[in-house]
Amino acid sequence: MAAPSSAYKDRQFLAVIGDEDSVTGLLLAGIGHVTAPPDNQKNFLVVDSKTDNAAIEEAFERFTTERKDIGILLINQHIAERIRHRVDSYTAAFPALLEIPSKDHPYDPEKDSVLRRVRRLFGE
Repeated sequence: MAAPSSAYKDRQFLAVIGDEDSVTGLLLAGIGHVTAPPDNQKNFLVVDSKTDNAAIEEAFERFTTERKDIGILLINQHIAERIRHRVDSYTAAFPALLEIPSKDHPYDPEKDSVLRRVRRLFGE
């Protein structure tokens, strides 16, 4: 059954959790947004080797549950591996969650949570 249009009509932004190159490229493509004061929340998180998993999980939670203006959440697959338990348990339709490759870490379809669900659905 389709979701009512009220469930997605205000979801107009992309969010990204990724490495510096991925986030920079997407920001240059125009996806950057900062909410109005006093929050000033950004729709992206740059993750490096010093970023702890709690910060990644907090951004994931903020983008998937708190922000009602996010329609799609892009996350580098190697970063999704760091919070795999959260990514695998995410089942909401909005925002859509897509794992993307990065320059230094190629895409592995065996690790993609969406593809695993599709395979399970088709009995593979």
